[in-house]
Amino acid sequence: MRRNSSRPYDVAPIHSSVVLRTCPPMVRGQQDTPRLPGSSMEGQAPPPQPTQPRKKRSDDFKFGKILGEGSFSTVVLAKEHNTGKEYATRANSFVGTAQYVSPELLTEKSACKSSDLWALGCIIYQLVAGLPPFRAGNEYLIFQKIIKLEYEFPEKFFPKAKDLVKQLLLLDPCKRIGCEEMGGYEPLKSHPFFESISWSDLHLQTPPKLTAYLPAMSEDDEDCYGNYDDLLSQFSSMQVAQPSPFLTPAVEAPPSTSNPPSVDQFIHDLDSNSMELDLQFSDEQKRLLLDKQSAANPWHQFVENNLILKMGPVDKRKGLFARRRQLLLTEGPHLYYVDPVNKVLKGEIPWSPELRPEAKNFKTFFVHTPNRTYYLMDPSGNADKWCKKIQEVWRKIYHKHQNPGL
Repeated sequence: MRRNSSRPYDVAPIHSSVVLRTCPPMVRGQQDTPRLPGSSMEGQAPPPQPTQPRKKRSDDFKFGKILGEGSFSTVVLAKEHNTGKEYATRANSFVGTAQYVSPELLTEKSACKSSDLWALGCIIYQLVAGLPPFRAGNEYLIFQKIIKLEYEFPEKFFPKAKDLVKQLLLLDPCKRIGCEEMGGYEPLKSHPFFESISWSDLHLQTPPKLTAYLPAMSEDDEDCYGNYDDLLSQFSSMQVAQPSPFLTPAVEAPPSTSNPPSVDQFIHDLDSNSMELDLQFSDEQKRLLLDKQSAANPWHQFVENNLILKMGPVDKRKGLFARRRQLLLTEGPHLYYVDPVNKVLKGEIPWSPELRPEAKNFKTFFVHTPNRTYYLMDPSGNADKWCKKIQEVWRKIYHKHQNPGL
């Protein structure tokens, strides 16, 4: 914390809201009792009593301007009335998110620059996992986990982020990467997690476009983690404005004059209600896939004779409630959602060039449209696969819209 003035001040732990009072010392055997005339004590000088310095009270000072503010404390100027001497007084306080509180604030009631490095570790963890590292039913239990450093990484947590978080979430503030005792900010900025960041001209770079924040899930959802290969690389691949040459329409294969071509290699069954298709098929293969779908797929009746490219159960959340739906991604393109119990088509997510999928964590993903964001959860933990397939279909349909010369 920096002071705004270069003038030296003495440090005194005084706060304007605290009144310090003194009480006369009580010494056993020396209580005030009435003396009888003629007693042996009469005429003798009382024994000398040790003088106690009077403790300073808040009303002995005039509190002035704020010299500095931090996340956990405020330093103000205090001038003593009798002597005119000035002090810099610090008031420790906590205002913020309980999950980001550093252990030294809880144990020593003080904070430092390294406390912000602890908070940075918590933020990086939450960016990757979708939840903070220290979670419990109330703040007291959260604080207990922080003091004991009780947290876990989800399976296949991004390795570079994991290494950085481990170096930031240390109980000893002097051992956190980025603190003065560990060489300052340069080792932190040089960590492989930031290898794509150009620090020298960062202030000149165009910041990425941010969408409105939507929480991924409630914090007591402890079963949110599944197998998710390299979450951050999935985020970086979700740039809908860039077409991929791999996803251009396939060249039609010449019709076979012998046996009809097999289409099984295009179908990837995940379970009885979930499947996905490869998109590199010819018109003839598409016809065979559609024939097979109409004959055996019970969801064919809801898709208006369009070929289903991916389907599976999701929880569609609206407000405080979530309902199970069968999500059907088809050619067209279309995104239908069906009530799987009553077998009723409930609606369709509208497609447009502005449609954008976004994976929030292993289960939760959003589909952003111009007028609404659809909040979906895949119970099998494959939110990234939904986003990749939607992205693939988007590129196949709209890449000409974005690049007319192709």
